[in-house]
Amino acid sequence: MKKWLSGVILLSILVLSACGANQGNGGKPASQGDSDAPPAAAEPVTIEFWYGLGGKLGENMQVLIDKFNASQNEVIVKPVVQADYSETEKKLQAAIASGKVPAAVLSSNVDWARKGYYASLDELLAGQADFNKDDVISTFLEQGVVDGKQYFLPMYGTTQVMYYRQDALEKHNIKPEDLTTWEALAEAAKTMTVKEGGKTTFYGWEPMWGAENMMDAVYGKGGRVISEDGKTVLVDSPEWIETWDSFRKWIHEDGIMRIHSGGQGWEYWYKTIDDVMKGNAAGYTGSSGDQGDLDFGIVAAMEQPGWEGKGPGKPVASAIMAGIPALADAKQQQAAFKWFSFFMSAENTAFWSMNTGYIAVRQSALDDPAMVEFSKKNPQITVPLKQAAHASMPFQDPTGGKIVDALKIAADKVQIGNVPAGQALKEAKETAQRELDRSNK
Repeated sequence: MKKWLSGVILLSILVLSACGANQGNGGKPASQGDSDAPPAAAEPVTIEFWYGLGGKLGENMQVLIDKFNASQNEVIVKPVVQADYSETEKKLQAAIASGKVPAAVLSSNVDWARKGYYASLDELLAGQADFNKDDVISTFLEQGVVDGKQYFLPMYGTTQVMYYRQDALEKHNIKPEDLTTWEALAEAAKTMTVKEGGKTTFYGWEPMWGAENMMDAVYGKGGRVISEDGKTVLVDSPEWIETWDSFRKWIHEDGIMRIHSGGQGWEYWYKTIDDVMKGNAAGYTGSSGDQGDLDFGIVAAMEQPGWEGKGPGKPVASAIMAGIPALADAKQQQAAFKWFSFFMSAENTAFWSMNTGYIAVRQSALDDPAMVEFSKKNPQITVPLKQAAHASMPFQDPTGGKIVDALKIAADKVQIGNVPAGQALKEAKETAQRELDRSNK
């Protein structure tokens, strides 16, 4: 009897204990959860960001990735570094084929966007009222538009500017603000060039090897590569022939300019820079991204000139674009856009510009307090951004690069071979027109 009563009492205690526990859950079993408890925090979305940047560029990219990851708890960016831009594209091609893609890529490809490999960003942009597209430099933003849709966003920009030795100009009482035309620059280069025993020992200027510098000058004269309807190649027009033959004459006949060509990789580029830094030339035309390699106690920067009667120069300003692969899921795409928006903020695009020399993508970067203070001591940092405001769009070759290849061959003939521009460009026109006709069929 005592054993029976003990069992009943023990069972009652257990039942009451269980009821008490359920009352804390509003009478529900504990396994159903507590409706009054705060919801569990959502796990952050982790995305891979692929980019081909090394050295100081890579270090500064890591700084911004760390800053972004620490600024919020919704997205974690995992950097995946490639050797360069081209390797990023090759690996992305393989990733797309396998179906396993990163969410964010520092790369852009118009043809791939048309094939559906990249996601359109229009809906993401429409959902972010504070993104302020109007503040983004239009020359850059428009480069990410494919067939009327925004597929890529500009992370930073680059343009070819003029770097000059301050002592060389001062020696001849030449003011940089007077060098607003190519004609004026040629006269200054003639004045500064030094020839001894029939040999030039100091050059007045050094354009960079390749077609790009001379194409920039053509755009300043109003020239185009192809007609607006996309049917006719125009590289044999007077604007092209006159401009390219001016460079040929300055290099080969007047001897006031020099081109470094060939070599391994960027060898020719650094030989050109070295000529100026070591006192063998008064200045050169180079990338805004060169600023990290220059001593601005020796050199200063100015915008590319235009032509007499044609207004300011219109050199190309190219954007380094980022995109989101279409195979990334919706959450990954939203996370990637959040990261891009952070990178493109006025504060962060100004940081990138100050630390790399590349162009900030927002006009408001000029008003960023850190940028204002930095530019007081480093006025060269604002030159590329100011030039980008009246720059030309890069040429989009509808033949997949065949027109550009023809122009590269023509540029070598003019710059290295001393072939008259009319002849070189006529040959380039024939090749380019044939390729354009094929692509238009």
